[in-house]
Amino acid sequence: MARVGKTDYYLDIAQTVAERGTCLRRNFGAIIVKNDEIISTGYNGAPRGRANCSDKGSCRRETLGIPKGQRYELCRSVHAEANCIISAPRSDMLGAEMYLACLDAKTGGLYGAVEPCSMCKRLIINSGIERVTVRTAANDHKTFLVSDWIENDESLGENDGY
Repeated sequence: MARVGKTDYYLDIAQTVAERGTCLRRNFGAIIVKNDEIISTGYNGAPRGRANCSDKGSCRRETLGIPKGQRYELCRSVHAEANCIISAPRSDMLGAEMYLACLDAKTGGLYGAVEPCSMCKRLIINSGIERVTVRTAANDHKTFLVSDWIENDESLGENDGY
């Protein structure tokens, strides 16, 4: 029996965490790992004490036909990456890696063509995390270097005047 490699091991855990998500579109699971130790986990869902979309049976963004990646201010959920960062001390995140997996909420199948949104990228940058590895298929992944997000700042358009 072949032993699972470390990257797939952590991505498997992130994928299991995603199963706790409460979104009716896509469910994300995130874990932060440093020195081969899991620091924290997070999944997407409404803030504590508020009703989740899965409890309400509806999603405002879905009802309005808003495409993925747009109008997050209308979403009830806190993103998995944010919940994971909120649960970890910054000193433990410095130099760490985040593992991220996404499941289609309707089918439960892996949804691999993802990366953190621009808001989560900002949180990840400020947290001190160095790499984000995203599951793209059952045994495949893509790794992002956070330093690249700093150097290639997509939040600044060419005509912003900054």
